[in-house]
Amino acid sequence: MRSFCSLSALLLCSTSFAQVDAPFHCGAGELHRIGVAASQPDFTARAEQSDSELENFTREFLLNTERGGGSYVIPIVFHIIHNNGVENIGDAQIHDAVRILNEDFNRENPDWDNVRSEFLDIVADIGVEFRLAAKDPNGNCTNGITRTVSSLTNEGSSQMKSLISWPRNKYLQVWVAASADGAAGYTFRPGTAQWMPEEDGVVMQHMYTGSIGTSSVGRSRALTHEVGHWLNLAHTWGNSNDPGLAQNCSDDDGVDDTPNTIGWTSCTLSGASCGSALDNVENYMEYSYCSKMYTEGQKDRMIAALNSSTAQRSQLWQLSNLINTGVNGNGALCAAQFSVNTQQICAGSTVQFTDESYHNITSRSWSFPGGTPATSTDANPTVTYDESGTFPVTLTVSNGSSSLSNTTNGLMVVSANPGAATPITEGFEAATQLTDIGWTVTNANGDNTFAVFGPTAFSGSKCIRVTNTASMDGRLDGLLLPTIDMSGASDISVSFRYAYARRISTNDDRLRVFVSNDCGLTWSLRKQLFGSSTLSTAPVTTSAFVPSDAGQWGFTEITSINETYHVSDFRMRFEFESDGGNNLYIDDININGSPVGLEENMLGAGTSLMVVPNPVTDATQAVVYMPANGKALLDLVDVVGRSVMQLHSGILPVGPQRVAVPVAGLPSGLYFVRLQREGFSEAVRFVVP
Repeated sequence: MRSFCSLSALLLCSTSFAQVDAPFHCGAGELHRIGVAASQPDFTARAEQSDSELENFTREFLLNTERGGGSYVIPIVFHIIHNNGVENIGDAQIHDAVRILNEDFNRENPDWDNVRSEFLDIVADIGVEFRLAAKDPNGNCTNGITRTVSSLTNEGSSQMKSLISWPRNKYLQVWVAASADGAAGYTFRPGTAQWMPEEDGVVMQHMYTGSIGTSSVGRSRALTHEVGHWLNLAHTWGNSNDPGLAQNCSDDDGVDDTPNTIGWTSCTLSGASCGSALDNVENYMEYSYCSKMYTEGQKDRMIAALNSSTAQRSQLWQLSNLINTGVNGNGALCAAQFSVNTQQICAGSTVQFTDESYHNITSRSWSFPGGTPATSTDANPTVTYDESGTFPVTLTVSNGSSSLSNTTNGLMVVSANPGAATPITEGFEAATQLTDIGWTVTNANGDNTFAVFGPTAFSGSKCIRVTNTASMDGRLDGLLLPTIDMSGASDISVSFRYAYARRISTNDDRLRVFVSNDCGLTWSLRKQLFGSSTLSTAPVTTSAFVPSDAGQWGFTEITSINETYHVSDFRMRFEFESDGGNNLYIDDININGSPVGLEENMLGAGTSLMVVPNPVTDATQAVVYMPANGKALLDLVDVVGRSVMQLHSGILPVGPQRVAVPVAGLPSGLYFVRLQREGFSEAVRFVVP
């Protein structure tokens, strides 16, 4: 049934669309999504005028144009806005989203002929093909996917869109982010978009983009729904944002062959409302969870929008623009590019490479030094690395007449398996940079990160530091240690020193420690220190923080690492999340707190020896139970097994005996009291805070 938009619906039938996994919500009238344009005094009048002109054009176009249309090609670009999280979806997920969009707009979706028989004759082939751009606005080579790092991904607002915007008369833009301003997706219909060219396009939450990766089949039609709005379709129930309401019967979508309906939020195939015999519940512009069709009437309306100058839709499919954006089928070979599913592996592991070169690749040749196979011509080869080391990868691609090559040195970092023996102590005194000791830094933003620093240190003259400033707010930096052989461990302990101060009292920077029992494929959090509490070791410091003495260093120990981590390829990772605070320092990292030769002794810890109280005070004592009079040696041992002081040597009588443990003056940290007597040895740990 045909009716026309109210102003509130014009100002957005921007929509927030979801399927299966989220509640439905449409943003009509929510002017905050429009950005600066909405604050202009005459914006409403101008948008209303544009919409009226488009409706008049649509009437005339449908009266004077024979039904059927033609073939329209639309260049499309995906702007991935991410903060190095899961929202930074892969190219494959984007390609999948384009596939679904093209199937739905060309009646090639495999489920179209499953619609209710009453609507089968009006399932429309829109005749619109979307092609990823091959040239950017400056004529440079592109694969139609851009990536921008920004914390604005968590907003999905007009401010986020301003980070990158290509001309809307050349491209349909799709911004993909962690959030779509609180929705699954939204866009603007042409009448509103006419006056905001930089914001014209679709915003999608990454979980509603395509059917693979972070999305799912149930959420995969969200983009089809949004592009329908972008081409001037309303919801099937009209221009409200709330399906299922009785008052929707007095509104409609401006399309003759979509029955008047209240709108559906479930796949009620027999649904009928507003006096209709049967509602078109399976329409892409419904919220029914089972969308699979547009109608012929909706096709007419979208084709009219593509032929209108409103919001410059008519310029997109012109041959000159297809040539300028490189989607006319003649894209030149311009990039040898590839990806790998992981760059950090252990010896004996297998990785998957993917050729992402463009355009018109006809052949390729890979080189994998250190890998098996050493060469390949497959598009997506699988390679095994049996020896530890750092290896390059080379890809050469050809389109039959020219070729390009790409070599990435040091791409594959293969760690030993089994890893290094314990105990491991690291004070960074012999390192100029972290790669000198085989430690790997992850720094997605290419700015301040973990680095060797001196002369500040808890001990010696070097430590590691993250230079943390207000501009780093939201950044994540990682420090990955090489593999460690814990296969023979009876106990795992990690300890380290740290120093940190907030820049302002509200800073809450965080230091996390993760462990892995599969060479870093999966990780488990074992310690988190908060800038607002446990991480701070000094007062708020408005200038760049440097610890002035040992009193501004903290100590922590991690003992919650169970026997499932007693593996030959154990790994550990530090992660620092900035809240715009101040500098972080780490020193004296000790891994596997059981000193050499004491692992077996620790198995019986506490049966005849204990330290009380623990953590210690000046009155701490070692309590020893002697089964008989006998000679006993009791000494204090540090974390690497060195005897620090002798507590007792000589005869102890039968029964419980107490021996003073003088801890005054000991640096804070992890220690052991060791008992040795005839045929027996035992050790128990304690902490000096």
